[in-house]
Formats: sequence, structure tokens, C-alpha cells
Amino acid sequence: MNFGIDRLLADPALRRPLAGRRVALVAHPASLTANLVHSVDALAALDDVNLTAAFGPQHGLKGDKQDNMVESADTIDPALGIPVFSLYGQVRRPTPAMMDSADVFLFDLQDLGCRIYTFLTTLLYLLEAAAGTGKAVWVLDRPNPAGRPIEGTTLLPGWESFVGAGPLPMRHGMTLGEMGHWFVAHYGLDVDYRVIAMEGWTPDSAPGFGWPESRIWVNPSPNAASLNMARAYAGTVMIEGATLSEGRGTTRPLEVLFGAPDVDARAVHAEMSKAAPQWLAGCAIRECWFEPTFHKHAGALCNGLMIHAEGGFYDHHAFRPWRLQALAFKAIRTLYPDYPLWRDFAYEYVFDKLAIDVINGGPVLRQWVDDTGAQAGDLEALAGADEAAWAADRAAFLLY
Repeated sequence: MNFGIDRLLADPALRRPLAGRRVALVAHPASLTANLVHSVDALAALDDVNLTAAFGPQHGLKGDKQDNMVESADTIDPALGIPVFSLYGQVRRPTPAMMDSADVFLFDLQDLGCRIYTFLTTLLYLLEAAAGTGKAVWVLDRPNPAGRPIEGTTLLPGWESFVGAGPLPMRHGMTLGEMGHWFVAHYGLDVDYRVIAMEGWTPDSAPGFGWPESRIWVNPSPNAASLNMARAYAGTVMIEGATLSEGRGTTRPLEVLFGAPDVDARAVHAEMSKAAPQWLAGCAIRECWFEPTFHKHAGALCNGLMIHAEGGFYDHHAFRPWRLQALAFKAIRTLYPDYPLWRDFAYEYVFDKLAIDVINGGPVLRQWVDDTGAQAGDLEALAGADEAAWAADRAAFLLY
């Protein structure tokens, strides 16, 4: 099993097109080789690669920025002396001056396979900045730890944002290399694009179903602390748009369906089992208690439900985190009709829409939760049609 970076480092023939060209690297803390050497150091050590710049996405090249909308500044790498540009600071799109720093841009980010995870949008913005300039973009491909399953409604026209790069479902089931090909085709981009593909990635095979057992997990962002989180994220990320805690300020963020001091988790679980038991499949759910040290409900004892999409509890094909999270919201709304569920704040630089709607690329999920007459089958019909359409749309772009 070799990731794109490992293949590029091992094969001089793959690097030959880089000869005589300035090279930049887009990276974060999980941009590591099989031997846990950071990609920027591994590339800088090669005699045939002229590394002239590095770029950091959201949370920074070093992954030191804890929360959303905490920006990173441009810096100079103290060891290599090259500029490190922030793509989550004064700008999120590369500027012409940034693009002037290199001829080829290597994109080596570990993704989570979810539309809202902003590394996907950073790739699109880089491709758009390179289009028509003669600059090249290479994705050094890495696994989608959530595997191939598709889930969620499609982002609606007019709802594009930094967490919504295009008309995709929440859980797209592709690698970043594959998504790059889709972006080029969908948006008609004139760009020199290529993928250094992985070797031996088997997303449909147990036990990893996307994540190879031979590789350890390294946080691609501060709150992506485990494979369990990566599997659950396409659902639990929606809590960022709710007043409930997603577990930030604890050691297991984004691995809970919710936490709150004024919600009875056991009663919510019972209501979920009553309303749509089929949506609880593929994982174990247990009651938990936690006290966040920061963020929502900091210092308050919260009752919640923990997801375990791991070990013997995990059924890759049955687990549907987007539906599971929607069901948790629905159960809370049923039990607490007047609960102030939706958080009204600026989310990822969108100031005029509710965060939960920005996250979902439209108001459909929130409207379903708040509609007392809406049943599980109603959301199933909407999502099922979108999921089938995406499966057909993405088929031509799958590399593995």
C-alpha cells in the first residue's frame, strides 16, 4: 500500500516532469510519508525537486489552529527558508502573487471524504487559480477513510460556499485525486492536472473499508482525532450548526450525536429507535457524559450519545451517519418542540444564512427536522434520489 507521496518519492520517472520547474506543496500535519517524514521535508531533501514554497489550508500547515474561522498568517519556514502561504487567512483563494511562487503545485492533503471538509474546496480554488495560466496541479492521492458510500442531499444552486464546493452530496465517496478530475470536467477548467495515484488501495475491502491497516492515523485537523471520527463526520459535522455540543473541548470531538445539559440522551435514543430504527444500523450508540473545557456548554455537564463505528460494531455498508445525525435532531425536536436547536451565527464566512443550511447546502434537512408531520421516508426519498444521481455522475472519475 503506497500513497501518492510515497510513489513520487520512490520513482524518479514520476518526478521527471518536475525537472527545471519550481515546485510548491500544499500540506498539513497528516502530509506524511510511510515513515512519518513530513512531505515538505521529504521533497526538500530530493536533489531533483526545486521546492520554492509551501501552502497551508484551514488550521494551518502545522495544524495548530483549533477552531473554525481561526486564521493563519503567511510565514517563512525557518529550516528551508521558503515562504509558507496561508489559504485560510487574509484569503482562501490563492492570489496571483502566491501562484507566481511556483510552476507546479503538489497537493498532498489527507481528506475525510465529506463535502464540508474544506480541503476539498481548497483544491477547487487552486485548480481555478491555475486554470489558463500554464501552471500545473498534481494531487498526491491519499485514501478516503470513509470509503465509497454516498450519502446526503445535493448542494443546491446558489448555496456554494467554502464548505460547499459544488453540487455534491455530503458524503461523496471519492478521493481528492478523483474529485480533482470531477472539478476539471464539471467546471470546464483549462488546467494541467494529474494525479499520482495510490497503489493497493482497496476501499471495498475489510477491515478498513477505505483506511489501510498498515497506516497509523494522524490528525489532518485538530479535531479529526480518529478513524471513528472520520467515519462519523459526515453526520456529526452538522452539530456545528446546532446549539448542541459536538464534543469540542473534550478528547473525542465529533464522535457524539450530541451533548447538552438540558437534553435526556436516553430518551432521545429511545425516540430515535422508535422513529427510524433502520437508521441506527452499522454502529453502536451508548449514553455518555462529558464537560467541555471550551466551546459550547463549556464547564457544564452534558448528557449525550457516543457513536462507535469501529471494531465489531461497525458495518461499513449499513452505517449512514448523515441519516443518523438527522434522526438525532428529529428526536430532540419531537421530545422538546420548543428547543432552540439551530445556532444563528456566521459560519465559514457566510453571514446571511443559518449555519445548518450552509452545512447542508440548502434548507431541506432543517425543514424536515422542524416539520412535525415529516417522517423518515420523506427524507429518504429526497436523499435517495440525489445519491443515485451522484453515483452515476461520479462513475467515470473513479480511479480505484
